[in-house]
Amino acid sequence: MPYLSTDLKTISGSLWTEFKEHFMKKILVCEDEAAIREFVVLNLQKAGFEVCEAETGEQAMELFEKQGDFDIALLDLMLPGIDGIEVCKRLRSQSDRIGIIMLTARTQEADKISGLSSGADDYMTKPFSPSELVARGNSLCRRMGVGGKNKEEGDGMSHGGYTLNIRRRCLETPEGKSIELTQVEFHIMEYFFSNYGQPIDRSKILSKVWGEEYYGEEKIVDVNIRRLRMKIEDEPSEPKHIITVWGRGYKWIS
Repeated sequence: MPYLSTDLKTISGSLWTEFKEHFMKKILVCEDEAAIREFVVLNLQKAGFEVCEAETGEQAMELFEKQGDFDIALLDLMLPGIDGIEVCKRLRSQSDRIGIIMLTARTQEADKISGLSSGADDYMTKPFSPSELVARGNSLCRRMGVGGKNKEEGDGMSHGGYTLNIRRRCLETPEGKSIELTQVEFHIMEYFFSNYGQPIDRSKILSKVWGEEYYGEEKIVDVNIRRLRMKIEDEPSEPKHIITVWGRGYKWIS
């Protein structure tokens, strides 16, 4: 019987390229502290990620503009030159498809909210364990549908003139406007549309969208709801579609 090597790097040219495109998750790591960056890169590579690393925000943007096919960006908040918040904003302005995780040594609520409000999908507070790092990365990839074949889906879900376009990952309004959504925002809206008019508890949204194994806080749900209201509502402070049901959570009506 011929011997089959288990070393993936021995797969020849075209097969290796095809394997990476369909199964490997590509992540951009931007961290200015060499020891932390080495720790992060090593553990992500061990977990099967293809990793590109940058020391500064400028280097991260240069890598993104040259390659542009990253599934996830892992950004330190405090970077020399362009900080993590600004890098996050620039990445998000160019792509709603990339997943973004912010790294911070700060524990203040304002710093976490600032990162999420700038377009990040998740945040991690230093120090963190290798298992948490890998779990967060894999969880975000699953929400984005990365690392495997996409399932066949219909064109959309509709309620009251609003259509959630599944193929394009956007919300279409009765006026014909197309609202681009991040992957996290899309999955929240998908959950709302599947439970139209019914209040959904924050913990259920967290579990459904971020996964049962998510390590973070429920506050991340509120920040993403706020971002959705900014995109969808005419008056975000007086929402007519994403409604807070006190003591019960949020609901979508149109």
